[in-house]
Amino acid sequence: MAGWWQVLPRVARRYPWPTNVLLYATLFSAGDALQQRLRGGPADWCQTRRVATVAVAFQANFNYVWLRFLERALPGRAPRAILAKVLCDQVLGAPIAVSAFYAGMSILQGKDDIFLDLKQKFWNTYKSGLMYWPFVQLTNFSLVPIHWRTAYTGLCGFLWATFLCFSQQSGDGTLRAAFTSLHIKEASAVERPQEK
Repeated sequence: MAGWWQVLPRVARRYPWPTNVLLYATLFSAGDALQQRLRGGPADWCQTRRVATVAVAFQANFNYVWLRFLERALPGRAPRAILAKVLCDQVLGAPIAVSAFYAGMSILQGKDDIFLDLKQKFWNTYKSGLMYWPFVQLTNFSLVPIHWRTAYTGLCGFLWATFLCFSQQSGDGTLRAAFTSLHIKEASAVERPQEK
């Protein structure tokens, strides 16, 4: 009997859209669960369901269509084509994805001003993403087969989702806020005496 690691590549080639979308959404949702765990609070599965909804309804589908569009518009793996795809991704795709995440989460959380988080955190989040995504997409466009690109983006998006969900919940969209929060949590854990 074949293992899932042997079957998954065949399934991804035959059914690229659902395979990529489900993998992406699963990894994105896992990023939210991880950030909740790192923050030390109880698990909020309603929040994780909201993240999964945004990931399935928009993020994963957008990435799937966007990455295929970029490949059709700028085909190949020549350095010039790869750099053009990365530039297009960061100038056009990234702002759309960040905006959709903050607005989508605000809608699902029932906030009165669905654009408040977006207005407050967009630029910081976008600048933080510029320190991560260009390197991810360089690898993606140069090494990853097209039928795996959305799943690969989801794999790398796991770390990004952890940061993004933290920023949406209690951060300001900067890496500094995320690392400071983790450092404070670690320091308080060390200072607390062990209970017997």
